Amino acid sequence: METEELAKLIKTRRSIRAWQGKPVPEEMLLQAVELATWAPNGANAQTWYFYIVLDRNTIKAIADASQASMDNRASWPETAQFGSPPAPATVPPPLRTPLGDAPAMILVGARRTESPTTRVLSERAKVDERAARMLQWNNYLNPRLQSSCAAIAYLLLVLHQMGLGATWMTGPLSNAKGEMEEILKVPSDMDLVALIPVGYPADNPTRERRPVSEVCEVIK
Repeated sequence: METEELAKLIKTRRSIRAWQGKPVPEEMLLQAVELATWAPNGANAQTWYFYIVLDRNTIKAIADASQASMDNRASWPETAQFGSPPAPATVPPPLRTPLGDAPAMILVGARRTESPTTRVLSERAKVDERAARMLQWNNYLNPRLQSSCAAIAYLLLVLHQMGLGATWMTGPLSNAKGEMEEILKVPSDMDLVALIPVGYPADNPTRERRPVSEVCEVIK
């Protein structure tokens, strides 16, 4: 693939929130996940895990869990005081398909691990202020989350190249992570970190990016 072809693939990918009704072949999703596992990851620990959900009842249960939590939050006086999170601007509400109508979902998990570095810093931080700061930085950087994010970026590009539409979501998990982990029987040493509804796109949103000059600095 030439750089121009890669640039076109990257620049035409969009977050799709409306899908056609036709099913997504399991083989395509498995191939996309397999390619996603070639993403860079911390210490090659490959702590990611992928749940491909095609069962309609499971998709509905996941969507219902998120909606129930959102409805509960909407009833809080704090929500009335501070407001709800803004809806995505890429798709007008009439065209935004309910999450439960997604033809498929991929949920991404990340296993919890403790590296020797973390153990060293945790012990040293009890007596060393510098080590305590290093431990804080180490926790903030969160290699397992970064590894999962790299795989998700690959996954979205592969799905787009296949002609599928998807969107990277964390909002439903912030609403009902525990319930979703129960539905999927996620093991206790793993956290769901992303929910990706997938289908053949029924919309083609257009959004621009800020120019590189606003988001990049060259230090010579």
